[in-house]
Amino acid sequence: MIRDFFVKKRKYATVPSERLKQDVPEGIMTKCPNCKQIIYTKELKKTLNVCQSCGFHMPLTAYERIDSLIDSGSFIEYDKNMISENPLGFPNYLERLEADKQKSELNEAVVTGEGTIESYQTVIAVMDSRFRMGSMGSVVGEKITRAVEKAGEKNVPFIIFTASGGARMQEGVLSLMQMAKTSAALKRFSNSGGLFISVMTHPTTGGVSASFASIGDYNFAEPRALIGFAGRRIIEQTIREELPKDFQTAEFLMKHGQLDRVVHREELKDTIVKLLDMHQLEGDSQWLS
Repeated sequence: MIRDFFVKKRKYATVPSERLKQDVPEGIMTKCPNCKQIIYTKELKKTLNVCQSCGFHMPLTAYERIDSLIDSGSFIEYDKNMISENPLGFPNYLERLEADKQKSELNEAVVTGEGTIESYQTVIAVMDSRFRMGSMGSVVGEKITRAVEKAGEKNVPFIIFTASGGARMQEGVLSLMQMAKTSAALKRFSNSGGLFISVMTHPTTGGVSASFASIGDYNFAEPRALIGFAGRRIIEQTIREELPKDFQTAEFLMKHGQLDRVVHREELKDTIVKLLDMHQLEGDSQWLS
């Protein structure tokens, strides 16, 4: 037909062949969830998973976070083999835990341990959202509590990085109890003069935001991190008002006095080191809160 003369034939197929897909190693490129920029994963790692086009902070795994802060070779992990049970007999809970272990290569949603940051001794806890969305169950609460107590015994600062969807529903009230347990441990730590630095990352919500995440001597957050207790829609339905667009973001909390500072990831280590230096008593290993 005559219209065929005016149809431009495509020279190349738009869908890559299976062979071509196999030639490109999986994970070599990463798309920024915010600006959709395609980035070489290798280059992204150099910037601590921060998009250089828009500044969006993508998640870090617990061990990536530790490697970015703790001096090489100094980290000693606590309670690595502590695992959750199924005290309430929740259907398929153990199977889901096992699936998350395989996916994340972690035994639980938090990694705790000790190490040095620019030669300053610290105890650190880092939550990882890949494991049950960083939810707080009995083991998470126990590991954090033990880490706080260890920091008290060693008389060194305690630093935590939070990333959590809240309390773990499969453990019911046992999960909710961890809010009081961890907060009580931190209160004892504070009474003894311990320094507690809390860094909230995206997302920090539910019982975690309402307990240990928000009671640091210094409360920091990464840019644009979602921080809050109940969900936006629930709050709007309860108070029958429309909330601001930036509600529950780190910047909103900072503006309303609930954070001390919003810190870019590339500046975070220097900020923490300055605090550790400031709080160390000259010629002694004691710390001030």
